Amino acid sequence: MSIANIQKTPRHFLPADFTVTSWETLEPYFKDLLDRPLLSLDELEKWLADSSELEAAVSEDACWRQIRMTCDTENKELEEAFTFFVMEIQPKIQPYADQLNRKLISNEYTKALDQKEYFTYLRSVKKSIDLYREENIPLQADLSVMAQQYGVISGKMSVTVDGKEYTLQQASKFLEHPDRTKREAVYRSIQERRYQDRNQLNELFTGLVQKRHQVAINAGFANYRDYKFVEMGRFDYTKEDCFAFHDAVKQHVVPLVAGIYNKKKQKLGLDTLRPWDTEAEPAGIEPLHPFKTGEELLEKTITCFHQLRPLFAECLITMKKMGHLDLESRKGKAPGGYNCPLAESGAPFIFMNAAGQMHDVTTMVHEGGHAIHSFLAHPLRLSSFKEYPMEIAEVASMSMELFSMDYWHSFFNDENELKRAKEHQLERVITIFPWIAIIDKFQHWVYENPQHSVEERAAKWMEINDEFSTGVLDLSGLEEFRKYGWQRQLHLFEVPFYYIEYGIAQLGAIGMWMQFKENKEEALDNYSRALALGGTRTLPELYQAAGIPFDLGPTRVKTLMDFVASEMLKL
Repeated sequence: MSIANIQKTPRHFLPADFTVTSWETLEPYFKDLLDRPLLSLDELEKWLADSSELEAAVSEDACWRQIRMTCDTENKELEEAFTFFVMEIQPKIQPYADQLNRKLISNEYTKALDQKEYFTYLRSVKKSIDLYREENIPLQADLSVMAQQYGVISGKMSVTVDGKEYTLQQASKFLEHPDRTKREAVYRSIQERRYQDRNQLNELFTGLVQKRHQVAINAGFANYRDYKFVEMGRFDYTKEDCFAFHDAVKQHVVPLVAGIYNKKKQKLGLDTLRPWDTEAEPAGIEPLHPFKTGEELLEKTITCFHQLRPLFAECLITMKKMGHLDLESRKGKAPGGYNCPLAESGAPFIFMNAAGQMHDVTTMVHEGGHAIHSFLAHPLRLSSFKEYPMEIAEVASMSMELFSMDYWHSFFNDENELKRAKEHQLERVITIFPWIAIIDKFQHWVYENPQHSVEERAAKWMEINDEFSTGVLDLSGLEEFRKYGWQRQLHLFEVPFYYIEYGIAQLGAIGMWMQFKENKEEALDNYSRALALGGTRTLPELYQAAGIPFDLGPTRVKTLMDFVASEMLKL
């Protein structure tokens, strides 16, 4: 049976029609697991299967609450349903989760489980036991609700262009407009709109930083960064590896970005390149229009994926049938894009804000890569086995951006347009690295210095930005806007420290693409094999299964950058 004909995991422990409505109806199942005697390996494995089933049902319920709320941030009922789960259900689950973890680790039959299959899971369980603190439960509930405020504040932001109201995502397409005066006006409108809410976002962020710091202190850590590295299961690399990555980017990527900007400046015939010029094309050249509607974006992506490997297209077709897609930007919808795995259904949900730009094609194939990962990992026995590290999750999505390029004919009939689209993609692959390094380095500083003032934060942000500057982009007169540039990065608010994964994974994806260029079928087999392992192997082992080394060092970074630069020359 094809994995795309995905089946909802059958229930054996919970009633088939059970839904999460209150803690009173949910608690008996946790009690059952906690009180059940485990006197043989068979009983332990049955207990693990039942725990997994409960975990999947609760997780999927929480996911749907978040999906519905992000699809419509103006609906108070949806926001309340999400908040109810976070404040009333989640905190009551945590003490049980900790006791169940301890029950598993102390059981004499746990040693008899297949150690290869269970190694990363048991390692993660032990980590959760080490981090658990009862006094952090209310803090974590508050943090979940506070983090969602970012989407609510951002979801209200809009600007008027030519008398018509646009979300900031929709308005950004005018930055591709051939008229430079118009581009500048729209750029400034977007910046001014963000600037209006700077104090509100600063206040929110300060509150988040202080609460996060308290969580770390409660758990016995010097700072939230050290706590978060353990919580995220970063067992296979350290903060020093992150610093080495920052240096490698400065050394081997920033010069390439300078080259891209100089080329853009020449192409546009400008004396100085300004931030509103980086997405533009010379006069007479229309911006790329790969699709008009969300429906068209989906159909063209399905065609593209089918040529790559039919199974990949089937995954999207299945999601379409299940109604697991919300692709177009509209007012009141949270910003950004994501693929949300659904532990019971198996078929995930893709959310994004498409506005007809090339950038949306990249987002769609990116989230499509995540979706394929969800499908491939779904057959694994336990929910916990399907929880793979972000550093491999992003390889799934970023490799798909690069693999799919050879099949973008579905979006572009014209060879010149296709060439421009590929060039745009490869420029993006390179130019994203300094931003990843900036965001990551900024987070290290923020949480090493949790008592910093708003002014110190702005100054540090500017200093780190300047460190990774090419010197080609003229930012004069924009200092006030620049001080708050970090506020547009939702990860800082919603998923702290989750960002360097994009850099690590982009290196992995370029490695996969090098493989793909040598032998397409072998690369796709390796890709599928690695993703089907879910989280049942360590990060270096998952990379090995994909046929690539796990290496963030300058030598590897240089090899990969040289490869991308040579591919760009071929265009």
